[in-house]
Amino acid sequence: MKNRAETSGIEQKSAPPAGGQGFVRLEGVSKRFGDVVALHEATLDVRRGEILTLLGPSGGGKTTLLNLVAGFLLPDSGAIHIAGQPVTEVPPYRREIGVLFQNYALFPHMSVAANVAYGLRMRRLPRPEIARKVAETLALVRLVGLENRTPRQLSGGQQQRVALARALAISPKVLLLDEPFSALDKNLRGSMQLELKEIQRKLGVTTIFVTHDQSEALSLSDRIVVLSEGRIRQVGTPGEIYRRPTERFVASFVGDVNVLRARLEEVDGEAAQIAIGAAKLAVPAGTLRGCAPGAPVELFIRPEQLRLAETGDETACEGVVSAHSYQGGHVDLHLASEAAVSGRILMRWPGTEAIARWPVGTRIAVACAGTEAVAFPASPS
Repeated sequence: MKNRAETSGIEQKSAPPAGGQGFVRLEGVSKRFGDVVALHEATLDVRRGEILTLLGPSGGGKTTLLNLVAGFLLPDSGAIHIAGQPVTEVPPYRREIGVLFQNYALFPHMSVAANVAYGLRMRRLPRPEIARKVAETLALVRLVGLENRTPRQLSGGQQQRVALARALAISPKVLLLDEPFSALDKNLRGSMQLELKEIQRKLGVTTIFVTHDQSEALSLSDRIVVLSEGRIRQVGTPGEIYRRPTERFVASFVGDVNVLRARLEEVDGEAAQIAIGAAKLAVPAGTLRGCAPGAPVELFIRPEQLRLAETGDETACEGVVSAHSYQGGHVDLHLASEAAVSGRILMRWPGTEAIARWPVGTRIAVACAGTEAVAFPASPS
C-alpha cells in the first residue's frame, strides 16, 4: 500500500545522492548593485533532497544567492541550473520554485484555503484537483479545520504553516526559505524547526534555507554554506563547520570560541603540533601552510574543550575569574587572561557549582580537554 505522500499531488522525491553534480547548481555566479559586490563568483552544488543552509552576517550575500536561484534577480555573470536544465534567464514562475518569505506574504483578504490554492489557480489546474491538493497540503501542515479562517484570525505559527503549505502545494522542484522563523518567539521557533524538518524529510524536496541564526543552521541542516562579503567561505556538514573550520572567519563566526596565543612546534603531514603554555596540542596543518616552526599562531578552541587543570596536567594558561553567567544547565566562566587575544577566556561548567567554587577574583589554571581545535597564523599586531 502506498503512503499518503506517494499517492498525493505532493510528489515524494528520492534521497540525496552521495555525490555528483548538484540538483541545483551555480557556476561562477556574480551579482553587483552599483559598486557593491553582493555575490562574487559563487560556485555551489545543492544535492537532491537535502536541506542546505546559507549562513552568514547581514550583507554577506545569503538573500542575494537565494533570489538568484528563485529568478527574482538575474546574475551579472555565471550560470544557474535546476534539475540539469539551464534556468539563468528563465522567469521565476517557470522555475517550479516554492518560496517561503520572512513576512509570509499571505493575502489578508483570502481564506487559508484560498491562500494555499493561489499558485494552483495561477497554473490553471482543474477545480477538483486544486481542492484535492489544498486538502492534502493542509493535512500535511496540520491545519485541517482552519480552511475558512483569514490570516488575521491565526497565530504566528499558523500563518507560517499556511505560507509553507502554499509553497508546497505546487509540488516545487526546490523550496526556498528566507529566514522564515525570525518573527517567532523562541519556543515556537524550535517547534517549527522540527516540524519543517519532518515535512521536508517526508517529501524529500530540495531545500535552500537562509538564516543568520547559528544554532538554527547547526540543528536543521544537512550542509551549511558560510558566506561573508559576498563570498562562499566554507561548505560542509554542521559538524565540519563547527569542528573543522577552514577559514579564520568561519572559526570566529560559528559558535563561541576562544582565541589563544600559541606557537607552532612542527608540521608533520596533515597534522601540526601547537605549544600553548606547557601543553601540546595537535591541530590540522592545512590552515598553517607557510608557517615556520617557532612562528606565533592563534589557537581557536571551543569553551567545552577547556577544563580546570588538575595535578599532573599540562597547564595551557591561567586566568582570573571576572564573571559568571548562569545558563540553566551550565555556568559560563569568564576569565581575564593575557593568553587570550581578546583578554578573556570563556569556559563552560555543567551544573551550578562553579559559581560557589570559583568566585570572582579566583585564579585558576586551564588545561585543554580535547583535540578539536584549529590554528591560524597570528594576526598582525
